[in-house]
Amino acid sequence: MTLPARAPRESIAPALARGLTRHLLQRGLLALPEVGLPNGRRADLMAFSRSGELWILEIKSSIEDFRADHKWRDYRPYCDRFFFASHDGVPMEIFPEEAGLFLADGFDAEMIRDCATPGALHAATRKSLILQLGWIAGQRWLGATDPEALRPDR
Repeated sequence: MTLPARAPRESIAPALARGLTRHLLQRGLLALPEVGLPNGRRADLMAFSRSGELWILEIKSSIEDFRADHKWRDYRPYCDRFFFASHDGVPMEIFPEEAGLFLADGFDAEMIRDCATPGALHAATRKSLILQLGWIAGQRWLGATDPEALRPDR
């Protein structure tokens, strides 16, 4: 799985998100990008299954991107499984063993390792997050199909 050698850094994360989203769908999960969490953090991708299992995937486009980010443990209270995702230009051994890991490109992804310590969300947290995901998905759909409906002056 490779990305173009000269891909601009800002175009890597959206490409990885696309490949991850496709792969997650094949696993029976739907993913939404850029999901705000109750603690003020923002998940790069949050995925959920029909049974309500919640995954968070944190995309890292480079070694520097990973080293500059120390907030990943703040995501754990809001998911059953937490994963890092990157591409083959980033050494996989830099990612902590306790987190799951995906290797991705713009078209697909592969799970390198599963989450070592799956969490168990409290039922009220799970319900709240799933309702939030539904609301976000509905707003984004409406924004894509009828942007005027979301105008604040309506």
